[in-house]
Amino acid sequence: MDIDPVDLKILKLLKKDGMMTNRQIAVELNLTTTPIHERIKRLRRDGFIEKYTIELNRKKLNKNLIVFCNVSLKEHAQQFLTQFEKDVQTVPEVVECYCVSGGSDFLLKVIVSDMEEYKDFILNKLAAISNIGSAQSHFVITEAKHSSIIGE
Repeated sequence: MDIDPVDLKILKLLKKDGMMTNRQIAVELNLTTTPIHERIKRLRRDGFIEKYTIELNRKKLNKNLIVFCNVSLKEHAQQFLTQFEKDVQTVPEVVECYCVSGGSDFLLKVIVSDMEEYKDFILNKLAAISNIGSAQSHFVITEAKHSSIIGE
């Protein structure tokens, strides 16, 4: 299940624009459409492409505040970690959740409209999840780089 440089180029093009047609990719890579189609089919089959999605313009949706929130739990048995992961799935403001090492147990990426909405998130949603010991917030001032393309 190795991928070559052409496969990587296809993946980067699709990541930048998942709506690109096989023909557009073929033109970009100076190839014909048939091998592009076969490569994309193989990349899907082998799990390199999991799904196609869109990226929304959060500012047009009035979601202007990005916050990274470190969460520490009171109890650390596996059942408590698993329950927190399950509970956080139901909170729409949390767009990413990572179990991390270091000073906290989880790192949440939270996107909201403003400080008032974040306050509501903290007081009424995050605090409603059991077993939270503490939470520390880091507010994004400038987004210097945003890319989920590996190697860019």
